Order: sequence, then structure tokens, then C-alpha cells
Amino acid sequence: MVYKFRVILDTEEDIFRDIAILEDDSLEDLHNAIVNAFGFDGMEAASFYACDDQWTQLEEEISLFDIGEDHSAKTMSSTPINSVLSENQTKIIYVYDFLNMFTFFVELGAIEEEEPGNAYPELLFSHGILPDSMPTQSFTANPVSNDDIFGEFDDDFDEEDFDMFDGDDNFEDFGYEDNWN
Repeated sequence: MVYKFRVILDTEEDIFRDIAILEDDSLEDLHNAIVNAFGFDGMEAASFYACDDQWTQLEEEISLFDIGEDHSAKTMSSTPINSVLSENQTKIIYVYDFLNMFTFFVELGAIEEEEPGNAYPELLFSHGILPDSMPTQSFTANPVSNDDIFGEFDDDFDEEDFDMFDGDDNFEDFGYEDNWN
């Protein structure tokens, strides 16, 4: 059987690729198909993550390489696609390049008979241009009045609490000269 996926980059713009791949190919084959479809060089680390129907990431990670000490982690090369995805479980999250965090929603859209003569994996459709890097997330804080710039983090210490001298003392009173010039 052939699994047909829509692989959507997590950005505001619509950027996605439709990929067909054999059900018994490995997740590493799907990883390579995604890398090629989006034009990555394939030199970065990547992982698939199990998720629920609302795309909430679960704990299970399937990485490109086993970096655990006991070498018992699932790897892409040893995990067939059909062992993770099926008609009942159609979604998985894919992250490529942990520095730039290219995050993709991978959804199984159809399971069809293999067409003789087709080479798989196959890029079926491409939409949108991949950005050079992922935009950084912007977080906005609640506005704080100008009178209270520290908000809830205000404490009982003021600048004078950090004065290391008593009264009008200064460095010169202790024999230190201003030798900066």
C-alpha cells in the first residue's frame, strides 16, 4: 500500500508538500523524502514525535540516531511507517534542525494501492517557498505602567541599599586613586 502525506510547515504562510511513500518504508525514508521535498541539505538532526489528534506532542520521540546511553531508543531507520501511522493514527510531528526548529505537521491523508511503474517516495504536490530560517516566536507581556516598571517583581531594595560605603565615603577615602587617565 501507498501512504499519501501532507507535510505542513508550522508558519503563518501556507507552505506544504504532498508526498507518497510505501507503507513499509522506514521513517528514515520519510525523513529523507521530507528533506528532499523542502530542499534541505540533510545535514541536520531531526526527530519524529508522536502526537494526539489535536497535534499535542506526546513523549515518544523517534530520532534519526540513537543518542541514548543504553541504545534502546527507537530510531527512524528501524521504525516502519506503518508501525507508527495508520487509519486510526494519522498524525505525527517532525522537527528538522534543532537550531532553527523547522517544525512540520505530518498527516496521513490517504492509503491507496501501489501504482505499477511509480517510483516511491514521490513528491506529488508542492506549495509555498521555504523561508531561510524559522521566524522567532514573539511573546508580548502584559503592559506595565511607567510608574511601576518592575510590576510583580518589585522588591524592598532600592539603589541606596547597594551603596558599599557609609555616608559620604568613597574610594579616595580608602587610598584608591583615580588612575584611569
